[in-house]
Amino acid sequence: MSSYETLEGHATPDGTKKYAQRAASQGRPAAHFKMFDGLCLSSIGMGTYLGQLTQEDDVAVENAVYQSLRSGAVNVVDTAINYRAMKSEKSIGKALLRLVKDGKISRDQVFISTKNGYVTNDGDYPNVDVMEYIHRMYIQTGVITADDIGSGYNVMNPNYLAKCIDKSLMNMHLSTIDLVYIHNSFESWNQDVSRQQFMEMLSKVFEVYEKYKAEDKVRYYGMATWTCFRVSQGSHEYLSLEQAVKNAESVGGRDHGFRFIQLPYNLAYSEALLLRNQSVGSERNLTILEAAAKLNVGVFTSIPLFQGRLLGAQIPDYGGLSDPVSKLVQIVRSSPSVIAPLIGQKKVEHVEENLKVANTPPLSGEEFKQAVRLLTGQQL
Repeated sequence: MSSYETLEGHATPDGTKKYAQRAASQGRPAAHFKMFDGLCLSSIGMGTYLGQLTQEDDVAVENAVYQSLRSGAVNVVDTAINYRAMKSEKSIGKALLRLVKDGKISRDQVFISTKNGYVTNDGDYPNVDVMEYIHRMYIQTGVITADDIGSGYNVMNPNYLAKCIDKSLMNMHLSTIDLVYIHNSFESWNQDVSRQQFMEMLSKVFEVYEKYKAEDKVRYYGMATWTCFRVSQGSHEYLSLEQAVKNAESVGGRDHGFRFIQLPYNLAYSEALLLRNQSVGSERNLTILEAAAKLNVGVFTSIPLFQGRLLGAQIPDYGGLSDPVSKLVQIVRSSPSVIAPLIGQKKVEHVEENLKVANTPPLSGEEFKQAVRLLTGQQL
């Protein structure tokens, strides 16, 4: 049996800058890369949510990651331990090993994020379903109790999350994960616990992440969300970003690792840009994008194409773009505070099509305002 290989290191300012410089030498516009905390990150990221638990899709995801990272258009890859029952993480690991062996990239040039919290099985053992796997691996062994599983099949028990990080590191052959998110936690738990209880649970989660950060196994952490940053302040599902950041400060001090959030944002889900539901200090009526900027939190966004549902929409041409993917992605990647939308892609032709927009710089501030007016009828 071949020995297990680990890729040492993590995304660094020098490494990501080198990636961006190589991309520029191949004709990509410099503005395609955004700076955050010294890192040079592509304004398009790759998502790995979709796919079956087949060997065919394992290979397709691996090849799409390989193709995306070597293209010079993408140095951000996003996944979650439960995506395709761990198989997406394993495909990423194989692609990264190949890329490094082939001399296409080095580990310090790419930014890898994953998520944990949802229960998952291991897709390489297809005869063991999710609940049986959780029972065998975690409940029987005393890592968690059945009561630790919320009604949304989500677990915030620190023991479980620690095991998930260890497993993600193994799956992806990494010594360090650049970013770990707690996955849809408030959405999964707000029916089960009070807001105060949730915040106490979140502090315990952040303690785990801070421990792994101190051990250099995780560089940053954050919250990957679905609705909590996209609803009005009075809603039961609402969460204040400032409160979450204060939570991290109380756990990790000024140098805490909570530096990123993820939320859905596209032409159908435009709340990130238009809904004024956040406060920071004495400032009220901020959008989540404005609040994130003030709190020094980077934003990645999910479902820019609404899982393909927006591709048939009649979207006016703008900014010199006419193909549907570019029109959907350009407005998101040009939004203030957004580092990159994450686009799911498996097929070779989809990768090529989705990455075309990387040849165009994001819109300038004025062009962005005009595009928003054209696409949404709203004045910024």
